[in-house]
Amino acid sequence: MTYREVYEGWKANPEAFWMQQAEAIDWVKKPSKALFADNAPFYEWYKDAEVNTCYNAVDRHVLAGNGKRLAIIYDSPVTGAKAKITYQELQDKTARLAGALRAKGVEKGDRVIIYMPMVPEALVAMLACTRIGAIHSVVFGGFAANELATRIDDAAPKAIIAGSCGVEPGRVVAYKPLLDGAIDLAVHKPEFCVILQREMAKADLIAGRDFDWDEVQEGVEPAECVPVSGDHPAYVLYTSGTTGKPKGVIRPTAGHLVALNWSMKNVYDINPGEVFWAASDVGWVVGHSYICYAPLIAGCTTVVFEGKPVGTPDAGTFWRVISEHNVKALFTAPTAFRAIKRVDQNGEFIGKYDLSCMKTLFLAGERADPDTITWAQNQLGIPVIDHWWQTETGWAIAANPMGIEHLPVKLGSPSVAMPGYDIRIMDEGGKEMATGELGAIAVKLPLPPGNLSNLWNATDRYRKSYLSTFPGYYETGDAGYVDADGYLYIMARTDDVINVAGHRLSTGGMEEVLASHPDVAECAVIGVSDSLKGQLPMGFLCLNSTTARASDQVVKECVQLVRERIGPVAAFKLAVVVERLPKTRSGKILRATMVSIADGKDYKMPATIDDPVILDEIKEALAGLGYPAD
Repeated sequence: MTYREVYEGWKANPEAFWMQQAEAIDWVKKPSKALFADNAPFYEWYKDAEVNTCYNAVDRHVLAGNGKRLAIIYDSPVTGAKAKITYQELQDKTARLAGALRAKGVEKGDRVIIYMPMVPEALVAMLACTRIGAIHSVVFGGFAANELATRIDDAAPKAIIAGSCGVEPGRVVAYKPLLDGAIDLAVHKPEFCVILQREMAKADLIAGRDFDWDEVQEGVEPAECVPVSGDHPAYVLYTSGTTGKPKGVIRPTAGHLVALNWSMKNVYDINPGEVFWAASDVGWVVGHSYICYAPLIAGCTTVVFEGKPVGTPDAGTFWRVISEHNVKALFTAPTAFRAIKRVDQNGEFIGKYDLSCMKTLFLAGERADPDTITWAQNQLGIPVIDHWWQTETGWAIAANPMGIEHLPVKLGSPSVAMPGYDIRIMDEGGKEMATGELGAIAVKLPLPPGNLSNLWNATDRYRKSYLSTFPGYYETGDAGYVDADGYLYIMARTDDVINVAGHRLSTGGMEEVLASHPDVAECAVIGVSDSLKGQLPMGFLCLNSTTARASDQVVKECVQLVRERIGPVAAFKLAVVVERLPKTRSGKILRATMVSIADGKDYKMPATIDDPVILDEIKEALAGLGYPAD
C-alpha cells in the first residue's frame, strides 16, 4: 500500500484502523473498542483492556523463543565500557529489580522517580516499574537539585532510583549530592532510594533510606508482570512550560504500546532483530519512546550510548558505533550533526568506517536546517529524514514513512502527517488558513493512541495549554504551513519555549531565576540562533537603581545562578545589562522583535511600542555580545 492509501484508510475508519494495529499487542484482556469518547475532549484509547508494558517489551519475546536475541547494546566511550544484554537476561534483570521494589512496598499506581545516566540499568529501572504497574518519571541527570525537587513534589514518588554519578567528557558529575539536596528541598520525602554505585564516584548512602542496587535485590522473589487497565499511566514525563513550572505529561499504557509498535516498522522501517539507535537520553521523550520502549516492543535491538557526537574521543564516534554494532538506522538531533560537521567538514572520519549496514538517518528534536540535511546526504549517501513530534505526542506527528513508502524529501519539511493526525493551520481567530499560508499548527481531536491524555495533577492547565485556543483541536505551540502536496513546514514556536540542542527549555523559567538575584530589577530571556545548538538563551538584565556593584560581576553571578538552578543543559552563557527593555504600551516585552534584531533579520517596528529609542539601546547591547553574528 502507498502512504496515501494508508492515511486515507485511517481517515475513512479510524476505529477499524486502530483496532487492527492493536492486534500486534499481547493483551491480558483485549479492548472492546479503540476509542472512548464519552469524556471528550479527554479522549482515551483501549480503556477497558488489560495489558502490561514490560511483558510486551520483554517477556513475550522470550516466550516466543527469542530469548537469545540481543535486546540492548551498551557502548560508553567515556568509560570504555561495553555490554550486550539478551532478552532473556533483560527479563531476569527487570523481574529481580521489580521484585525488590515490590518487597519494599512499591505497588501498582505508586510513582518512582528515575535519575540515571545513560547506562542499561536506566532501561531496567523503567521496565521494572511498568512490570509491577508503578508509574515512573525519569528526570534527566543534568538537572540541578531544585529542578529535581519540583518534580519530587509534583509526582510524590514512593521511591527514587538513581545512579551515583554521570560521566561527561573530562569530568565526573556526582548525582548523589544533587539527589540529597533535592530531597532536602522537597516537601514530599520518598520512603527509600535505590542507588546504582558506579566506580567513578561511589556515593555515601544514608542508612535506612538509601539502598545499594545489587544488595537490595539479594534474596527477593522475582516479580511477574502485573496487568493494568488500558488507561493506566505508564509514565509521567515533565516538560518545560512557559510559566517555568514543569508540566507532567501522562502517557497511557495501551495507546503507547500500539502506537510505538506501529511506528517502528512503518515510520523507521525496522524489523524484529534489527539494530536501531536513538542517540538521545532517557531523560527526554526520545529516550522513552525510541531508546527504551518502541525497539523492545517490536523485538528489535536498541543501543544505549554514553558519549557525545564529538570529543569522545573524536568526530568519528557515531560511525564507529554504527559500523561495530551493525546499526540499520540512526535517530538523532540536527545539532549532533552540526557538531560533527563543524569538526569534520569533509567527512574524513566517515571514510574510516564501513557504514554499509546503515540505511537511514532520522533527525528530530528541532528544525533540521537544509544545510545540515544536504551535508549528511552527500556524506552518507542514504536517505536523511526529518520528522516532527513533541514530548506530548510521544511519536511522530509528521514524517516520511520509510516502512510504507519513501516519499520525495523536501528540504525544510518533516514531510507529511502520520495516520491519526489531522493537521490544520489556523489564524489567531481559529479560522483555517489557505495552502501555503503561515499560521498556528493544530491537530483535530481526538489525538491518536500514544499521545498524552492529561497533565499530572493539572487538568485545568492541560485544558488551558492545549485545548482552549482552538476548541476541538490540540494546539501544538508551533507555527508553520502546509504546501500543495500536503507537506508540513515548521517555522517557529508560538510561545517562549526555546530549543537548545534538541532540549526544550522555558525562557520563563530562566527569567524567574534571574529575577531572584538581589540586584536584578527586571529581565528578559530570548532564544537567539546558534549554528551549533540551534538556539541559545540570551538574558537582558535591568539592575536596581541602588545597585553599586559592577555590571560584569552581576552578569557572572546570574550566569552561575541559572547553571545551578536549571543546570548546564540550559547552556546559559550570554547576558548583558541594559537600562530598560522594549515594551508595548500595555507592558508586554517585545521578545520577538529582540530575537529578530539578534538574528540579523528584518523586522517591522511594532505599532504598540512604548518608546522606539529603546530598540537602538538593545542593538548596542547585542553588538557588544557579537550579535547579529556575521
